[in-house]
Amino acid sequence: MYSTLYNVPMAGTLQTLILTSPTTKTPSLRHRSQHFPSNRALFHIPSITFNRDRSFRRPITALDRSDQRDGNGDKVDRVSGSASGLSWAKPLLNFASKNFLPLALVGGVLLGLANPGLGCLADRYYLSKLSTFGIFIISGLTLRSGDIGAATEAWPVGVFGLVSILMITPYFSRAILQMQLHPQEFVTGLAMFSCMPTTLSSGVALTHLAGGNSALALAMTVISNMLGILIIPFSISKFIADGVGVSVPTEQLFRSLVLTLLVPLIMGKVLREFFKGLGDFVDQNRKLFSKFSALFLSLVPWIQVSRSRSLLLRVKPAVFLVAIGMGALLHIILLAFNALAIKSLSAVSGGDKSIFSKRENASALVLVASQKTLPVMVAVVEQLGGAFGESGLLVLPCVAAHLNQIIMDSFLVNFWLPKEISSNNAKVN
Repeated sequence: MYSTLYNVPMAGTLQTLILTSPTTKTPSLRHRSQHFPSNRALFHIPSITFNRDRSFRRPITALDRSDQRDGNGDKVDRVSGSASGLSWAKPLLNFASKNFLPLALVGGVLLGLANPGLGCLADRYYLSKLSTFGIFIISGLTLRSGDIGAATEAWPVGVFGLVSILMITPYFSRAILQMQLHPQEFVTGLAMFSCMPTTLSSGVALTHLAGGNSALALAMTVISNMLGILIIPFSISKFIADGVGVSVPTEQLFRSLVLTLLVPLIMGKVLREFFKGLGDFVDQNRKLFSKFSALFLSLVPWIQVSRSRSLLLRVKPAVFLVAIGMGALLHIILLAFNALAIKSLSAVSGGDKSIFSKRENASALVLVASQKTLPVMVAVVEQLGGAFGESGLLVLPCVAAHLNQIIMDSFLVNFWLPKEISSNNAKVN
């Protein structure tokens, strides 16, 4: 009996709630959409569930509709429009990423010509020395000890590569100094360029693309740049200063190169070995660090060209084109010399069984030993303090020569790739 009396008021209360709750919201719902059902449909539970599904489904279909029209009545496809806008930008971004170093160097030259004031201001605050320091810090951070140890098997090839880079190719500077150009700094700069060690990253990267011995390429790169700090002052004094008639303070230049190049290189290597997490981070982001290095390097031609803009504008374009041709010819001669040398050494030391005859070793030697580095050249020019002429005029043809050797070797690697693929397929079969 008590339960009956208890259930009657509860039933009435529930009926009141069901009847009153929808009626308070019905006018607003009817005002929003005519597709919602009347109040009577709310007493049927399946209808309530169906209406909830529709209430969630309608906004989703509204978002997916693509029949929106502009003021002229034409359909506007926002998704396809944004996709087409990104489609043309993607190839440009890929091109910029693959050719970041050449674009950065050319951009630095153009910026120096267009607005020399910023470059002169940067030079006043020694930004060029900071950029050189940053390049070799990054070189130390990316230097892996295991890669150097992996090149020990091909040590005879590496030894000849070091001899070619540091002792033989500087002799070509005497032939370059026989050329007569105005300004003479173009000739002197290219002669100094031939005395430099190999590139810091381009030779290793191109060797890897060609399927060569990357560990051997890296070992020759690191050792030649470290030994180059010791040998370059004497090479410049012997080959360049005598030809130009200028005395070079060899000891002062040696100390400056040690502080500018060797110290940051060792600092970067110590940081890498001391903080294991830092080494892993650098290895996972090597492309990013190579772009940082390229940006640091691009500061050099920007500042040098800014300082020498007034003199550069007086140079005849034909003379500058001749200097560019001289730099390209120098690289072709170095490629031919190293290719002929490794063929001769292979024939003398056992033919096809010789370690010089291995394709991966030969490609590493030809690419790395034929390239010359720009950052060390810039550091040497900075330390000489104008002893051989205007710094910007000395550096500018070397920037062009640096770009030329990268472009020419890229075509050479593309020429080698089909042969490398066919030889690998023959080994598999």
